[in-house]
Parts: sequence; structure tokens; C-alpha cells
Amino acid sequence: METILEQQRRYHEERERLVDAMVNEMLHKKTTYRETINSDHRQKYLLDRYLTATDRLIELYEDKDGQRKSEVAALTGPNEFQEFYNRLRIIKDFYRRHPNEISVPMSVEFDDFAKARENPNDELANFVEFTDEEGYGKYLDLHECYEKYINLKGIEKVDYISYLGMFDQLYDIPKERKTGEYRKYLLALIEYLSWFVQRIRPLMDLDSDLNDVVDQVLANWDSGTVPGWPKETGSALANVGAHLDLSAFSSWEELASLGLDRLKSALMALGLKCGGTLEERAQRLFSTKGKGSLDPSLMTKGNKRKASKEKEQLRQRELATLEAQIYRLADLVAAQRAATKENVQRKQARTDGERDDSENEESDDDSPDENDDDVPYNPKNLPLGWDGKPIPYWLYKLHGLNISYNCEICGNYVYKGPKAFQRHFAEWRHAHGMRCLGIPNTAHFANVTQIEDALALWEKLKVQKQSERWQPETEEEYEDSQGNVVNRKTYEDLKRQGLL
Repeated sequence: METILEQQRRYHEERERLVDAMVNEMLHKKTTYRETINSDHRQKYLLDRYLTATDRLIELYEDKDGQRKSEVAALTGPNEFQEFYNRLRIIKDFYRRHPNEISVPMSVEFDDFAKARENPNDELANFVEFTDEEGYGKYLDLHECYEKYINLKGIEKVDYISYLGMFDQLYDIPKERKTGEYRKYLLALIEYLSWFVQRIRPLMDLDSDLNDVVDQVLANWDSGTVPGWPKETGSALANVGAHLDLSAFSSWEELASLGLDRLKSALMALGLKCGGTLEERAQRLFSTKGKGSLDPSLMTKGNKRKASKEKEQLRQRELATLEAQIYRLADLVAAQRAATKENVQRKQARTDGERDDSENEESDDDSPDENDDDVPYNPKNLPLGWDGKPIPYWLYKLHGLNISYNCEICGNYVYKGPKAFQRHFAEWRHAHGMRCLGIPNTAHFANVTQIEDALALWEKLKVQKQSERWQPETEEEYEDSQGNVVNRKTYEDLKRQGLL
């Protein structure tokens, strides 16, 4: 059995070794995403163990039971040699009774951490499990949440890729469609996202972060600034009347002595029915003494509606807090969300044979995530295909991707290949540049990429359109009294001179 001082010494040694192990873990270079996650989990384990040892040391130093003080007194007293030999005899008796007992040094355990750090490809070094779809923390696996979402009533049915891009746009869903099944869906989504964040970021205090989000929603609820939950217009009916302290009354007869008007005022203040005789009012008011909740049968219809409305407000506020947590969790997994969308699109673009070949390659490879992190050999800077590898050079030349086209209207943007160059005239970037110049993006300006040329052509078109316009002074025809046809200007001059 360890003494108090020996326990303190062991905890101090453990804390020093833990600090040294955490420093070495932070200084170690991580080359893959798997190593980063495993390193964070080792850091989390070491940090939790450090805090546990610190708490135990504090308890020993506080010495609430007085054992440490008595042990120190025994060691520093006049019989210190006798105390030493007594403890030595206890140790010898222990090993005599347990001859096969082996004491493993603490350094052996920390050497195992160093070995796990030096061998990142070992499956035993993994601290957490991921599904095949998640790719050890690279992607999200929201298929179960997606099925719950498309089964909600009144929700527009979307495909999985669209769901990945809009699962956090909960503010677009009308409030009347957010029912009990919607709440179950939110809880399932929060559960998965929280568990995913805890696996990829074990050092993050997620609970504290989510609690701050909930507190912010509760603080902004009355102001109506919570996304998707605007403040309702219209005010609730306020109770009129004056409250009455019932603690000073021991029976309804004493209340009856206050009179009809005072009892009516007290009943109205509580939102209860205020009709009836003096005895009925007194009995009705006295029945509420010492009760936290009022009998619904005694309340007026307006107050029943008010109570129901308050209950609905509490339910909506709870849903708002759940939605706010999803907004925060979506921000934390933004990178994995974008990677998941690209991964799903890439898988859907493959044929069945390509998909089978890809799965076989991944099954044959012990560490597929390492190959994903390698940069492909691409000395000619060729574009990458669907498989992440450079396309063939003959295909690169066939499509003319070696030819670059510069467009000054697009902000000197460079387009690779004639196909992309011709297509860009109808895209948003070129249309925005033309709009900034004050020129309509019509077919007249096809293949025009210089700002000077576009402005000159626009001035020429404006002059041409001006010349083509109808001019009434010279083109409008009039007939005089003798049947002669003249234009408008000549007719007005003759009329002014009185020669018609």
C-alpha cells in the first residue's frame, strides 16, 4: 500500500511526464489527416489524465482527513529510524506473500505513446472509429438524417447532393410545418454532427460552445431577431385588477368580508371567472391559495388561449435553440461538407465498372487516405480528370487547351481553349463587365474582348441607330389645296407665308 507522500510523488512524476508527452506530440509533424486526428485524440487523453492527477494532488494537499499530517509527523519525530524499518518490513512482507508481483515503471507506458506516434499506419494507433463513408473524418455521412428529412410532411423532396448544400437552411421552412417529427429530425441531426465534431476535434469544448449559442438565442428571442422566428405582431390581453395576498386569510368567509368589488378585482388579476354571488367568488378565490398552477376550468376563455399561446411560444423557442446549434455545427464542419459534396458528385459520375475498380483498389490498399494526400505527377500542368489524375496530353491538344485567350472586359481573365472562350461571352463574368461599361451584351459584341473596341463599336451602333430613326420633319408627307405632296417642313413654311 502506498503512503500519502509516495502517492504525491507519483502524481508529480506523472504530471511531468504528461507535460513532456504533450509537448512531443505537438512538435511531431503530421503528414496525413489520419495522423492529425489520432494526434489530437492522444492530446485529449493526456490532457484529461493531467487534470485528473492535478485534482487528486489538490485533495492530498488539502488533507481533510489528517492522514498526511500524521504521516509527516511520524517521519520527522524522534523515532524516525523505527518508522523507516517498520515500512521496510511491510514492503518485504508484501513481496514475500506475492513473489510474482512485477512493478511496471511509468516510463514504459509513455514509451508506448512514442511508438504509436512513430508508427501512424498501425491500426492499433487509431483512437476513434469512422464509417467507410466518412473516410476517417474527411466526409460526412448524413444518409440517415437525409431519410428523416425527406419523410417530413410538407417538406420539398430533394436529392442527397442538394440536401448537403441546404441542410442548415432551416430558416426557410415555415413555422407551421415545424411539428414534433421536425423536432426529432433536429435532435438526430445535432446528435450526429456533435459526435462527428467530437471525433475530428477532440480538444474543442463543444458543449460550452453550444451552450453559448443557446444563451444567445434566449437573449435575442424577445427582440425577434432569431433567424426564422420573427416576432409576432399583436399583443396579448393583459389582466386587469389588483392582486390580493391570501396568506392573511384562513377561510373563504374572511374573504367574503371584503365585498363583491374587491373579490372581482382579485379574480380578474388572476385571470379567473369573476361572476357569481359573494360566497361563490370568495370560495373560488380561496381555492387558489397555495397553488402554483390554476384550475383551467376556473379560467376565462381568453386566459386559456393565452396559456396555450405561452406553451406554443416555449415550444418554438426550444426549436429555435436546436436550429441555432445546427447552424454552429454546420460552420464547424464546413470543410468536410464541401469535400462530401464533391465526393458524392464524383461517385455518381462514375460508371459501375469504374466504381467497382475504385472500391477494389481501396480494399487492396492498406492506407487509402495516404494516396489521396499525394500530389499527382503533372510536369506539364495538365487539367485533372474525374479520377484526380492528369488527362492525356493528346486529349489536351485535341480540345485546344494549350491555347490561352485573354479577355480585358472580364478583368484580363484567361480562358483555356476555344470552347471555353466562346462560352464565356454568355456567362456572368463577361455580362458583368459589359454592364459596368454601360453596354448591352448583345450579339453585336461577339468575339470583342478589348474595352476600347467595345466602346468604339457601341458609339458606331448608336450613330447608326440614330440615322435609322424616323424623322417626321423630312419624312412626314402633307398635301396642299392643289393636290401637291410636300414634306412637313415645306408645308409649314408655305403655310406660314400664305402660299397654300
